[in-house]
Amino acid sequence: MTDPQIGILMLCLFILIVMLGFPIAFTLLAMGVGFGYYAYASPDQLDKIFDNRVFSLLVQKTFEVTSSDVLTAVPLFLFMGYVVERSNILDRLFNSVQIAAKNLPGSLAVATLITCALFATATGIVGAVVTLMGLLAFPAMLKAGYNTKLAAGVVCAGGCLGILIPPSILLIVYSATAGISAVKLYAAALFPGFMLAGLYVVYVVVLSMVKPEWAPKLPKEQTDVPMGKVIWALLTSFFPLAVLILSVLGAILFGLATPSEAAGVGALGSLLLALVYRQLTFERVKEAVFLTARTTAMVCYLFVGSWTFSSVFSYLGGHSVVEHFIVSMDMTPIQFLILTQIIIFLLGWPLEWSEIVIIFVPIFLPLLKVFDIDPIFFGILVALNIQTSFNTPPMAMAAYYLKGVSPPHVKLTEIFSGALPFVGLVFLSMVMVYIFPQIVMWLPEYLYAP
Repeated sequence: MTDPQIGILMLCLFILIVMLGFPIAFTLLAMGVGFGYYAYASPDQLDKIFDNRVFSLLVQKTFEVTSSDVLTAVPLFLFMGYVVERSNILDRLFNSVQIAAKNLPGSLAVATLITCALFATATGIVGAVVTLMGLLAFPAMLKAGYNTKLAAGVVCAGGCLGILIPPSILLIVYSATAGISAVKLYAAALFPGFMLAGLYVVYVVVLSMVKPEWAPKLPKEQTDVPMGKVIWALLTSFFPLAVLILSVLGAILFGLATPSEAAGVGALGSLLLALVYRQLTFERVKEAVFLTARTTAMVCYLFVGSWTFSSVFSYLGGHSVVEHFIVSMDMTPIQFLILTQIIIFLLGWPLEWSEIVIIFVPIFLPLLKVFDIDPIFFGILVALNIQTSFNTPPMAMAAYYLKGVSPPHVKLTEIFSGALPFVGLVFLSMVMVYIFPQIVMWLPEYLYAP
């Protein structure tokens, strides 16, 4: 076999082993070192078993990951999210948004979406947002007589918004993978993120008007709240968290701080917010630190394994085979984008977003120059697309998170059915971005034009 053929065999074996359920990070490391041992072998290696350049490559990639300025923001944003999650801010936030949106059709569902958007942006942790909203907002909607499918879809879709809306962990990881500016990527994600959240809200409002029995109006005693009380509730719950997020994001977008510096300020701000709400305890901080360390370690292992695997794959000529094959198909840029998004959509069934971004997206990145596609534009499409993986059967993780905290009578099929219309709205937003690319590119070009 030639080296390029061995490279393709390496990729196929990796996919097969992952499908069998082996840990992805360690599979990447093992296959990278194993195939790299062959790739970098020298004629006199038989008497020097450990004198192989693949070990130097592994050390080099580990150093690059642990010394990356961009990746420093990951644990800081994670810590900020875990502290906010454990500060019992969510119930205050949901109640304040609920009474503020009392006059809208489907007010509970709208309040759930707005709360999810803000809380998901603050935490960036889909499982945490869906689980907490499943405990707080989902029972409230069911008690109010909301259709189970609508209520489930709102929680699942809203909980995934933090993947796209800055400051997103996914965008930080993508910027490190693609070697592009995280600041420009955040600017590019701002309009698509709010556009998608807006589509969700419009859909819920229109559906509530067309099918009022799916979203009954709340009793008058729950909506008859003085304006002063509404304003006070927003001032003490919604605005503090919004100011924290906007301060972090604004510092990044306007060049006042790097993503890592802004993430550090955000982590400090989350501690102060928890302190003000009298929720800052040693146990909660300890839990946040532990979860941050665990998740960061997972991301770092994935990066080390992926970069080692990718380096060996490229050295064997695997990237060249993939590139020549796709170029030989004589596709237009739009056709290439559609093909890659279909592949990413299918990968979302068995894999987590981190594995898709770190392992498979780099295969497509060298081809962006061939098709004259901006990597920032491509990254936003990926971030939009990956949201579907959390809500598309059979591996819709958001649905499983919600099912885990739902009342026994709620069926998993009902949660799947409720989430699918929101998946359709994600596809609609992707089509809008395809047709009007300035939705993504205008803000970074305006803010950072040379």
